[in-house]
Amino acid sequence: MNTADEVGVVFLILHLVIGLTAAIVISSRRKPTTAIAWIMTIIFIPYLGAIAFFLIGFGRLPRHRREKQRQVNELMHAASGLSGYRAHFDSPDWLAPTVAMNEKLGALGMVSGTSATLIGGYEQSIASMVRAVEKAQSFIHVEFYILVSDQTTGELIAALGRAAARGVAVRVLFDHVATLTLPRRKETMDELDRLGIQWHHMLPLKPLKGQWQRPDLRNHRKLLIVDGEVGFTGSQNLIDSTYLKPGNLRRGLHWKELMVRLEGPIVSELDAVFITDWFSETDELLEGETYQVREASIHHETPSAHQSRTVHGLDAQVIPSGPSFENDNNLKLFVSLIHNARRRVSITSPYFVPDEATLQAIITAASRGLAVELFVSEVADPAMVYHAQRSYYADLLAAGVKIYQYHSPTVLHSKHFSIDDEVAVIGSSNMDMRSFSLNMEVSLLVRGAEFVAEIRKVEDGYRELSLPINLQRWKRRPWREKILDSLARLTSALQ
Repeated sequence: MNTADEVGVVFLILHLVIGLTAAIVISSRRKPTTAIAWIMTIIFIPYLGAIAFFLIGFGRLPRHRREKQRQVNELMHAASGLSGYRAHFDSPDWLAPTVAMNEKLGALGMVSGTSATLIGGYEQSIASMVRAVEKAQSFIHVEFYILVSDQTTGELIAALGRAAARGVAVRVLFDHVATLTLPRRKETMDELDRLGIQWHHMLPLKPLKGQWQRPDLRNHRKLLIVDGEVGFTGSQNLIDSTYLKPGNLRRGLHWKELMVRLEGPIVSELDAVFITDWFSETDELLEGETYQVREASIHHETPSAHQSRTVHGLDAQVIPSGPSFENDNNLKLFVSLIHNARRRVSITSPYFVPDEATLQAIITAASRGLAVELFVSEVADPAMVYHAQRSYYADLLAAGVKIYQYHSPTVLHSKHFSIDDEVAVIGSSNMDMRSFSLNMEVSLLVRGAEFVAEIRKVEDGYRELSLPINLQRWKRRPWREKILDSLARLTSALQ
């Protein structure tokens, strides 16, 4: 045997060892589809595939960060401040077990006495946050996936600075990686420093400082809390609706969002999520001034064209999720709600790349004769996700799901869905594998027919501005698009 043959045998043995090791390591505690996708990648692209797996193949945060999550969960379970506000309800009859599951996984129960106002206007939601910040007396907690000071968000940043100047504790968190490629990144950090605002990156990638985890594990949450009295959450980042990207400006793209303004005990639950993330990034556990329960004020903002009326007396529950938890909290919530629906399921998700359980739950709901509808965008970013989600449309349409594409050049970025006439979810989570497993998300589960009626008005508005997809026409789309959709779908399993 010559030297070349010996080298070939060595590489063959190494290939087999890598494949066998991958099969053992990857199959442990992973969904079969995900495990198979990774194993096939490593077998067919052995060395690059193995490197890719060690870079992005581990879907949980480092042990010390998960330990911090567990520690705060125990504190929240032990907290008695919300016990007097625990919700008691008897309809719908299937909801109580789901609420109990959420509390077991995410440490927060369902509380009564929530007031909620939907805000669908991009600038209007920021203006509402500014008004709340201007009234702050004790603390302001801000946590957004993306935070950039620009012509749209500048007044909010200035309001935070004015609050800090009058002695209010202003704490800000934003994702490290999400802002790396955006304009005005350095200017924003400099401005926060100049205004005396405490700020930190979330999930920073700074290997030389020992801060490292899988690069695409990100904190995707959006929330703002003022004095524990007023809270905001939903889909919107703190940046101009064009995201300031030259390509978006050329195409005329702008983002459509939905936020919810909250008052009542639920704001303390929202703040508990911030407390967890602040502790994770700073080792400072905020207590005393923050986790206090305040009842909803009888005052509320006057409705506008982009704002719903305020609904009072709601039951609500905050569900945090992400790679700091051992379970896919939001995935279990979504699947449970869809399976328990009796009449109608309306889903709005800009990035719809479901796992098998979610897909089958939706198809089963439609097959049971329920009215099931999905709102997506005619255009989207990024391209890979856009094509991956299109690969699911044919199966959904065949099952009877109605799919509406929101008109271009608006990117429908809202994230919410409603079940029957009494239950709805709104938050930062898309209905895709990234939001289920890789992103830190926050979802708000709401029980209340009046609130769902307001969500329905939003959905009706989407429908009027959307084009329904016809199954036969969809099947006749160009082969090039079909191929791109199918290839993109394959990559979505590599989680």
